[in-house]
Amino acid sequence: MKKGIGVSKGYAVGKAYVIGADVSLHFKETAGNPVVEADRLTKALELSRKQIEAIVEKAHEKMDVKNVKIIESHLNFLEDPAFTGEAFNKIKQESVSAEKAISDITQTLYNTFSAFEDGYMKERAADIRDVGSRILRNLTGRSRETDFAGLPAGTVVFAHDLKPSDTAQIDKERIFAFVTETGGATSHTAILAKALGIPAVVGCRDILADVRGGDTVIVDGVSGEVLVRPDADLIKKYWTLKKQFNQKKEEGKQTIGRKICFQDGRRILIAANIGGIKDIEAAVKSGAEGVGLFRTEFLYMNRASMPTEEEQFRIYREAAELLEGRPLTIRTLDIGGDKSLPYLVMDKESNPFLGLRAIRLCLQNPDLFQTQLRAILRASAFGNIQIMFPMISCMEELNRAKDVLNTCKLQLEREGVRFCSSIPTGMMIEIPSAALTAEEFAKQVDFFSIGTNDLTQYTLAVDRMNESISDLYNPLHPAVLRLIQMTISAAHQSGIPCCLCGELASSEQAIPLLMEYGLDEFSVSPGMIAETRNTLLQCIVHKGEQSL
Repeated sequence: MKKGIGVSKGYAVGKAYVIGADVSLHFKETAGNPVVEADRLTKALELSRKQIEAIVEKAHEKMDVKNVKIIESHLNFLEDPAFTGEAFNKIKQESVSAEKAISDITQTLYNTFSAFEDGYMKERAADIRDVGSRILRNLTGRSRETDFAGLPAGTVVFAHDLKPSDTAQIDKERIFAFVTETGGATSHTAILAKALGIPAVVGCRDILADVRGGDTVIVDGVSGEVLVRPDADLIKKYWTLKKQFNQKKEEGKQTIGRKICFQDGRRILIAANIGGIKDIEAAVKSGAEGVGLFRTEFLYMNRASMPTEEEQFRIYREAAELLEGRPLTIRTLDIGGDKSLPYLVMDKESNPFLGLRAIRLCLQNPDLFQTQLRAILRASAFGNIQIMFPMISCMEELNRAKDVLNTCKLQLEREGVRFCSSIPTGMMIEIPSAALTAEEFAKQVDFFSIGTNDLTQYTLAVDRMNESISDLYNPLHPAVLRLIQMTISAAHQSGIPCCLCGELASSEQAIPLLMEYGLDEFSVSPGMIAETRNTLLQCIVHKGEQSL
């Protein structure tokens, strides 16, 4: 049995199909005529574009728009001055072959993005390598895609790594699961696996040394375990687990619209974590009662300049209107030294997760902060919007953030711009110091939202992006649970609600405990709403609570 990271829940029993490592492509490094090499690169880029567009077209048939955009983003690299533009310059200035230019630039950018600690930026490294490999194959005449079409139903794919474009072509009617030796929970491959709805385990080290093509295998996407050549009893056990898992998913769909209450009549809300407008439709369709976390940093990334107040206002307003009165909790910009913006000068930090990020960054860049707050306030006139400050560690930070918000309110009043003057304002509890002083914070805000991803890593001193110590990252550690319980208790003592928007909110093991603590709102990814609701409903049956 091997252990990796379960990134897409579910169980699969099937036959292994093993993909070997990419064969090294040999090519001449120097070129006699730079004009000819530039022409060859131009043609290879055009062929690459057509191939990616074909993959995108097929992906539209089985994925939502958000996940298709992961593959569509590969098209942008083909016109990126830092990528292909630099390759053309290299050909002209150094008289190297098109292959050499693309290979060198790809490796340089891959190393740059891989060095980031933030998972989102690491994802870009995989995308760079994917596109660079495609262009190289087209230059050398080795353009054949990984062929999944001829695989029989019940196949489990094993690979050292799967490129995002490979994952997007997987047919879930034939491929029941996949396992890779590399990758993390936030990789694009992991995201696409969730979109496909098939079990997946990544970061399963040295698994290719244990498995052979045709082996019977079991993939446990819940625990991250992979079993090779299991006995009949294990196979029977996992077929049962698979049947039960699929049944629970169907039951979850049948419970849309049911409201869950504690015995004292207090509602338990199920909300969605979103990264953009496109997520709202899926969330509402799954029965989300609001948005507990709108990650606004995605509005700032993959662009050359900061989004304007008007751009942000339009997006926040559209999100609020799509929710039709349901609450929309907008987290202010949560970005830091490890997740940089090309148009914002930031110093390199040795410990970026402990450095200038989130509210600290915003307070040091008041123009950036005020632009976002003004946009949120203006949008609040069109829906049920709440503002949430991330990464608050002390009362001074909270007071300074509220002062900036009040300044923006005064500005809009003087300008005669409509907004909700009593807009609810809350904070995230994701630093131990905030949890330990939650009683004081609760008197100064309208709500709490616990971010267990960061709270866990800060409490346990475990980098949640580090695969080598992933076994130490435990959100159910007694110390983490105690901080969560303290926070919920402090919120209720002051009469404010408490939400939890980390991965723990959808954990089948954690939900009974969170209910026992009295958590008011569970905010999860849109794909986990039905499952979370179903688990909550099972809990209230055992506890004697009620649903409506």
